[in-house]
Amino acid sequence: MTETATHLSDAVKFNIQIGDELTHNVKPLLHEIKHALDNLIETGATTVIDLRSIPLAPGEEDKILNTLGQGEVQAQLNALGLSEIIETRYPGVWIVTHYNDEQHVTSRFIEVTTMPGILCSQTEDVMEACSRLTLDLRDDKETNVSPSEN
Repeated sequence: MTETATHLSDAVKFNIQIGDELTHNVKPLLHEIKHALDNLIETGATTVIDLRSIPLAPGEEDKILNTLGQGEVQAQLNALGLSEIIETRYPGVWIVTHYNDEQHVTSRFIEVTTMPGILCSQTEDVMEACSRLTLDLRDDKETNVSPSEN
């Protein structure tokens, strides 16, 4: 077997997601989330775990998501495709999922943070909003018409 063929063969064997055997990564990942919560409480540091970068057997990602459950907060964004942000039943632990135009999951992250970064307004956007509101208020004063009536 050539060196290239050997590497291709190894790559196919390594893709554990297509096999039937469990990776046993569920419990260690849940422990990692618990340690990330400890770290968030102690230092304020956030943690992002890319679920698609971790070898998981079929059904293991669902087991992780089912174990984390769903909390009280959900948000959807439509910017360069649909994104869902769901708080788990453990406040501070969020599932952030991005979809393509065909509604297939393109990426999924577990974020351990008080607020997922994707929900935070960017400084440039806030500055632009302030300028726009200033103009809207000035126009409103001159025409005596509220911006909602425009």
